[in-house]
Order: sequence, then structure tokens, then C-alpha cells
Amino acid sequence: MDRDGLADFLRRRRERIQPEDVGLGAGPRRRTPGLRRDDVAALAGMSTDYYTRLEQQRGPQPSEQMLQALARALRLTVAERDHLFHLAGHNAPVRVRRADHVAPPLLRVLDRLDADPAIVVSDLGETLAENRRAVALLGATVGLPGPERYQVWRWFLGRERERYAPEEHERQARIQVASLRAAVGAAGPGDRRARELVAGLTARSPEFVAVWERHEVAERFTDHKTFLHPELGRLEVDCQVLLTENRAQALLVFTAEPGTEAADRLALLGVLGEQRFGPTPSEGTETSARTATGQSAPPRLPSVTTGVARAGDRA
Repeated sequence: MDRDGLADFLRRRRERIQPEDVGLGAGPRRRTPGLRRDDVAALAGMSTDYYTRLEQQRGPQPSEQMLQALARALRLTVAERDHLFHLAGHNAPVRVRRADHVAPPLLRVLDRLDADPAIVVSDLGETLAENRRAVALLGATVGLPGPERYQVWRWFLGRERERYAPEEHERQARIQVASLRAAVGAAGPGDRRARELVAGLTARSPEFVAVWERHEVAERFTDHKTFLHPELGRLEVDCQVLLTENRAQALLVFTAEPGTEAADRLALLGVLGEQRFGPTPSEGTETSARTATGQSAPPRLPSVTTGVARAGDRA
């Protein structure tokens, strides 16, 4: 049980909620931000003294039933609830079963996205598949060695942030860490890969530690990004996400509003892809691609023969 982390997380989430969000009047004497401790206790059906002791790092380990009640009272998301369980020393319901091969449904969708950059990532942010336009936009990230395979590692300990406009750096850092917290909570404390990733970042990046200690938890569904492309310059794009049912993998598609300068620049990625990878095979030509684990994919249709860049395909 992480008493310090639990107390800090409860306090931050309590201060985030406004009384009117939970049906309470603001009242003339409210001076603290968000809810008061007795508000949370009443909403969770526990004594104010019990809740106060949790925030003061001196309470007993709360039961799973108490944690569920606190999650409801504090209006936690599923990801935040999992993190709460983890801090309290309990296993949250396991929602993710990680697989290194690309989920076939996502791969089928990726195969049909030849006009927009798109990648498939794991819950920890490892790129499992990418189309040619994604490589032209983001660089080749499938099959990178060791912890460099994870975007959050490259962000804090590599050069990933150089792809983003400077004003994006703080927000993107928080998004990276909040997404990692959600993945860790969903996977549970027994997930060795997640534990090692967090431990490695903690040991090497003071910046990561500072953001990690904010206890922000979020599953990233949509996001607006501003890239700095070395050839195309500034690119304003929206990122839409399609998740597998168990949320272990996600398809990220990058688009720009039609008729904008960003849309015109994204269209030029197709030209860059042709220059780097060669022309699309003619109709009737079969090509094959591989995932990061060497998984063979079915032959590509002519409209999607831009294919998926795989680790096994690179020298």
C-alpha cells in the first residue's frame, strides 16, 4: 500500500470536483477548492474521520468495497479507479491481456487507410504496425530495440519531443504519463513489462518523476497535435483512436481538416512515401508485410500496397 501516493491522489481528485458536480450547493462558507473531506465521506458512505485519516497517510488499508465507494464519490474514470486500487495495494479488475501480434481487426482497418498516416500501438505505447504515410510523418518506430520501442521512453529519454512544436511539450508529456498510468492500472501490479518501464524511467528522468507524481490518469481517445516535420514544416493534425475490445491495442489515425494548409501538407506525405519506399506495386502484384514479431500479413490489395513497415522488413 502506497500511503503517500494514495493520500495525494485522493486530495487531488477531491479538489478537482466542484460541489455542483455532485449535487451539492456551493454554500457561502466554502473556502477550499473542490469538495470538502466531509462531502466525500458522505458521498462514499463512510465517516469523515475514516476518510480524513486516508488523506493524512495514517488510515488502515481500505477494502475493495471502500475503494469502489470512493471511486463513485470522486467520479473517477475506470482508469483512475484502477490506479486507486493499485495505490491501496489491491488488484484492480484486469482489463488488458497484452499481445505482441497485431489484432487482425485493426490490421484490416490499417490496410485500408492509404490516404492518412496510421499506426497500431500497444497499451504501453509500443508501435506494432505503421503505414508508409505514418513513417513519412513520424519516422519508422516498429521494432526499435529495448525500451526505445515505447513512445514514452523516447519522449523523456530520447528525441521524440523534437517532432512536436515547443508549446506542445508540457501537454504531451502529461498525456504520455497519464496514458502510461492508465495502462499500468489496467494491467495490474503483476505486469513485469509495465513495472520495468516505469522503474527505468523513474531511475533516469527527473522530469518523468515530476509528471508521474501528479497522479494524472487518462486513456487517450482523441488528441490534437502540432508536429514540426523536417520537410513539410508545421502540421496541425487531429488524432482519432480505435480500440480493441480489451483495450490492449489501439489504431491511431492522423487527419487534418479538409481544405486547410495542414491537409495539403499531409497529402504531400504520399509523395515522400513514394520517394522513400518506391512506387506502389501494380495491380495484381502481391506484397507481404510483417508485424514487429514477424507475423505474416495477408497479401495487400492494390489500393493499400503502401503496406505496413515492419521491423523484419528493415535492414
